[in-house]
Amino acid sequence: MHSQLPSIQKRTRRIPGRRWMTRASVTIIIRRKNQSFDLLLIKRAERKGDPWSGDMAFPGGKMSREDKSIYHTGLRELHEEIGLSDDKLKHIGRLSDQLTKTHSGFRPMIVSPFVFELSDHAEFTLNHEVAEVIWVPLVHFSTSLNRKNMIWKVKGLKVNLPCYWYKNRRVWGLTLRMIDELIAK
Repeated sequence: MHSQLPSIQKRTRRIPGRRWMTRASVTIIIRRKNQSFDLLLIKRAERKGDPWSGDMAFPGGKMSREDKSIYHTGLRELHEEIGLSDDKLKHIGRLSDQLTKTHSGFRPMIVSPFVFELSDHAEFTLNHEVAEVIWVPLVHFSTSLNRKNMIWKVKGLKVNLPCYWYKNRRVWGLTLRMIDELIAK
């Protein structure tokens, strides 16, 4: 994990019937830093009515009619949210589709994660959806002492969930599931 990029599994899990569900895509950006790697995360802007407001996440969003494919959705969202274009990126793989829910919570949504390596230094221009960009050492997520638990309240229930804290920022949920797959050996 320290000196080479994580190997992306050739067989990713794709959820049947995804073409008829709401689709979204995220871009997972990795950069080499000395003999290790960093992972790009965004902090979502605080927005009323957004259940994931202020959470740490990967850049991404819902597919639009203009997108050629779900892959292009991720690249469009990356450019819209943080101003990063694909000319500095090398596509290195895809992770498994993730089943989640739409903001309304009424329909299932499939999120397709695509992994890229950033080949050069990049400046970011954040839009209204993003509060900040942060680079987290990838090894932080493979160190078991860094993994904690949190209580998430949903519909009156308290659910114990895994999470990571990095510089007072919590990484959990869908983003953590993708990171777990990324670093799995």
